[in-house]
Amino acid sequence: MINKEWTLFLDRDGVLNKDVVNGIGYVIGVENMNVLPGVPEAMQKLSLLFGTIVICTNQRSIGKGLLSLEEFHRMNEKMLSVLEPAGGRIDKIYFAPDLEDDAFNRKPKPGMALQAKQDFPHIDFSKSVMVGNNLSDMQFARNAGINETVFVTTTIPDVPYPNPLIDKKFDSLKAYADSLG
Repeated sequence: MINKEWTLFLDRDGVLNKDVVNGIGYVIGVENMNVLPGVPEAMQKLSLLFGTIVICTNQRSIGKGLLSLEEFHRMNEKMLSVLEPAGGRIDKIYFAPDLEDDAFNRKPKPGMALQAKQDFPHIDFSKSVMVGNNLSDMQFARNAGINETVFVTTTIPDVPYPNPLIDKKFDSLKAYADSLG
């Protein structure tokens, strides 16, 4: 049963905010940081259940020079300005700006999970859940030894399920949070 000993790993784009497909395939700019419906309520509920909540997001757009670090941080501040007043909490945001698919910090490699474990030594991957909207998020969880994978279909609704990488599948983060009681 999930309690304050558990850690929630979240992908960002397509889980917390609208995943903009704008011809270049990246969420770029504060004006494109739009929190998905139901996410503030979901994060309020999840913040009461999980002891630690972190975001692990691939951000190749930074490595390509399409998004500055400053704008990336402003986007995250905008997201938090919606989540925090609703009672939601994010303890830390990890990101991989790497261009190479096989970079250790880029999902599906486990680098960001290991960074989180270093920053929060109490994290126990056997008491952790990863929520994402891509199979690379699910593989990231498996590679890190994260206990459970949750696939949300906000961006890619037709991923075959059952799938060996996916433990649970929901239409949204809110639907997952509601399933926890």
